This record gives sequence, C-alpha cells and structure tokens, in this order.
Amino acid sequence: MRQAHILYKDEEAGILTQHDDGSFTFRYHDIWVADDKRPGISLTLPKTRQEYNSEYLFPFFYNMLPEGSNKEVVCTYNRIDRTDYFGLLMVTAKTDSIGAVRVVKIENP
Repeated sequence: MRQAHILYKDEEAGILTQHDDGSFTFRYHDIWVADDKRPGISLTLPKTRQEYNSEYLFPFFYNMLPEGSNKEVVCTYNRIDRTDYFGLLMVTAKTDSIGAVRVVKIENP
C-alpha cells in the first residue's frame, strides 16, 4: 500500500491510496468536507464524506502526469517504471503541477 497527501493550495484536503491489488481510494478529510469555504479538488471528485474507489488511477490524477518525451525523461531519471502511474504522480506532482493541487508522498503509512 502506498499513500499520498492531496494538497489544495498547500492545505491538506485528503488522502490518495494505492492498495496492494493496484486499486485506488481517495478520501477527503472530515474537516475539509465540513468547511463550506473549501472546494472539492475536482468536478469528478466532489466534496463528500464517502470514499471514492477505482480499479485505476482516477482520471483527475492521471491527467496530472507528464506525457511523451517528458514522461520518458522523468521515468528514466527517477528509475520509475513507465506503468507506475502512482509513483510517477508522487514524483512529478509534489512540486510541479498546473493548478492548485499537489500530491505529496506519505512515508511509511
């Protein structure tokens, strides 16, 4: 299992988890959901107390990944398998992302 903090404008909004079977879960923190001033991170992941589950990396996060030659460079430099989307997300979206959302790896969850 691997996990990452999902930050919105540098505030922790929730947790993204990749389970051992390769499936994914995203869950907002309760305090994020309770605060009406805090938005959902995506239209496809609206604020709710329910947990989102998927067999694949959620499209919102997948679309944050580099493509083409940029992906090749990042994978080679960081020794990440091209199909390790979660690993690639944690490397690239912790500091280099378009928009307000960042992904920061949780060490030893």
